[in-house]
Amino acid sequence: MSDLIYVFCHILRQMRCTKQCRHTVSPFERKREQATRAGLRIIGVFAADAVMPAIHRLSDPLINQIAAGEVVERPASVLKEVLENAVDAGAQAIEVSLDGGGARRIRVSDDGCGIDKDDLALALERHATSKISSLDDLEGVATMGFRGEALAAIASVARTTLTSRAHGAGHAWRVDGPGKAPVPAALNHGTVVDVQELYYNTPVRRKFLKTEGTEFAHCDDAFRRVALARPDVAMQLSHNGRVSHRLPAGDMTRRVGQIMGDDFLAHARAVDADAGATRLTGFASLPAYSRASRDAQYFFVNGRFVRDKLVTHAIREAYRDILHGSRHPAYVLFLDIDPRTVDVNVHPAKIEVRFRESRAVHQFVYHALERTLGQAGTADSGAPVHTPSPPAGTPAAGFARPAQQSPLAMESAANTYYDFAATARPSVGTAASPPAAPVMPAQQAGEAPPLGFALAQLHGIFILAQNAHGLVLVDMHAAHERILYERLKTVLDGAPSLQRLLIPAVLQLSPREMATAETCTEVLAGMGFEVSAAGPQALSVRTVPALLAAANVSELVRAVLAELEDMPASQVVTARRNALLATMACHGAVRANRTLTVPEMNALLRQMEATERADQCNHGRPTWTQFSLAELDRFFLRGQ
Repeated sequence: MSDLIYVFCHILRQMRCTKQCRHTVSPFERKREQATRAGLRIIGVFAADAVMPAIHRLSDPLINQIAAGEVVERPASVLKEVLENAVDAGAQAIEVSLDGGGARRIRVSDDGCGIDKDDLALALERHATSKISSLDDLEGVATMGFRGEALAAIASVARTTLTSRAHGAGHAWRVDGPGKAPVPAALNHGTVVDVQELYYNTPVRRKFLKTEGTEFAHCDDAFRRVALARPDVAMQLSHNGRVSHRLPAGDMTRRVGQIMGDDFLAHARAVDADAGATRLTGFASLPAYSRASRDAQYFFVNGRFVRDKLVTHAIREAYRDILHGSRHPAYVLFLDIDPRTVDVNVHPAKIEVRFRESRAVHQFVYHALERTLGQAGTADSGAPVHTPSPPAGTPAAGFARPAQQSPLAMESAANTYYDFAATARPSVGTAASPPAAPVMPAQQAGEAPPLGFALAQLHGIFILAQNAHGLVLVDMHAAHERILYERLKTVLDGAPSLQRLLIPAVLQLSPREMATAETCTEVLAGMGFEVSAAGPQALSVRTVPALLAAANVSELVRAVLAELEDMPASQVVTARRNALLATMACHGAVRANRTLTVPEMNALLRQMEATERADQCNHGRPTWTQFSLAELDRFFLRGQ
């Protein structure tokens, strides 16, 4: 109270001073003075009286409108709640009709079990539901709705008509808003919910609605979520008399193709993993199908669309090594779990959940997706198919490599196909004679591996190969980068193999690079780099990782130091390790304009088949693509 009196006296002094100097006060300051006096009167009233209004009960209509602010955010919220009720009623066909983006009208009809006459009026009252009756039911709720608030909230802010005919009833009944008595109506079966003039009695809320196109887009998204969750239900959506979706009942694959598009299915992997009572199914896109936003991400828990930070983090971690940081994956995933281990009573919109064993769910989702995405895409082709082996007379003179180029360090894989001794490099200064024609090992005759056999190299960048399905085009740098990256991760878990340089490489560095090298000496040693200062701004490199022995030492070390700048050593080893290894793999991979022999190209293909996540490089780019014979025939108009 003393502080308030002090403020009061200070304002009075300011007012007296202002009155004495009125001839110097501007019109703006006079208005501010008037506002100050008005505020002073208010302060004086509260300081003098300090009386709060009496506590009283709110009216039921006001209670419903307050609750509607939590449930009914926009027309899409209304559509979501009504669709979930239709699904809970066991509907096999649902029709949705919208006008004005849903703000003018939302009409949902279904062929579910219907509502009895005696329960029809009760359905529009708050906390009235047929889905739970005790705390045990709430802890294990398996239906989409259970609060008993949605219809009451909708009816409090819109003109709502509920028409229903229960199984076995002689005719339908209709109730026109809360508190009204049911009247006879005409309806074959099921229920029709007709919501018109949303926010007609709360114009302030109506002003916050967006344009008709925007509101319809939100309604369309709500429709898609329910349609994906229940592929066994036929659904139709129309807007302003025009049909937008007509989805017949079918299986999950067909429904996902209808909603997400066939292009998504063509670039997605089927997910199917289970651990006891927990199962994860659906589709996850390959990194090549990544998007700039999260508009194609659908995750369902027991058929309920949810947004959960824990699950989102698990999915993001599964894509960490194969997706660029600014891109987002597309997926439709369904998690089936014991309802008693999930709390769905978190938010009135029922879009958030809490898992009792959150860590276990996170690890299950992460490992299930990581295993699925880690499989080579060639595994989808199944068992090796029989196809003629490469002809013995295949010319290989155009693929002889210059004598000064270093090997690809894939001799073990290449020996499976060819004997390098038979294709020895020609000596410098002598005419290069064509190497002997490659001969396939006997055990490989008549069988083609998933990525096939190399045919040629295109502009020193791409490898052309033939498999049972047609033509395979491989980006050799991206493919080799992924192979090296996975090998480096494996090697780093143990003691890395080192390649000692015959003559230490001395690099001239900037002061900042030199400081980074001196600070992170132990981290560099753990990566396979033995370095020491050779001068104020000179760094001596004595060893490099054995896998990167053929890389340019100067470029490699500078790239590693750039990653280590301004980064604590402990953080590099944990959070930034993979990014650092990706940089090393990128600089160690074979570069463009590098001429490869046929054995080297085949060795690269075999290593790709044996490497996890070989379909994408470390930056999320695809490493290979397939052109089927049918596609080639169509391009050249064969058979037409």
